[in-house]
Amino acid sequence: MTLSIDNNTWVYVQVQNPGSTEHVVGQHDEKNDISFIPVFLNKESAIAGFAQMPKEKGNKYEIQAIIFDDLSRQAAERGFLIFVLDEEGKILKKLAPPSPT
Repeated sequence: MTLSIDNNTWVYVQVQNPGSTEHVVGQHDEKNDISFIPVFLNKESAIAGFAQMPKEKGNKYEIQAIIFDDLSRQAAERGFLIFVLDEEGKILKKLAPPSPT
């Protein structure tokens, strides 16, 4: 199976504190010292996958769809990679966003 994502592809991310202070949630792999934004290709996988991820107490979380190009720019600005995951959290693809200009 070939995984194809272009700039116009909708992906699903977890947003912390949706509304005026919202931001896309990233993760940090301490073992490998890698910061990444987990994304899913459909909402059902996102619901299952994000249920397994750690969350900070006192914050609200919501799954939202975002155009990959917009997410890629946000990841580049924050120095994050993008990991496309399946519903079990298995990495399907690792993507490095373009350098911010």
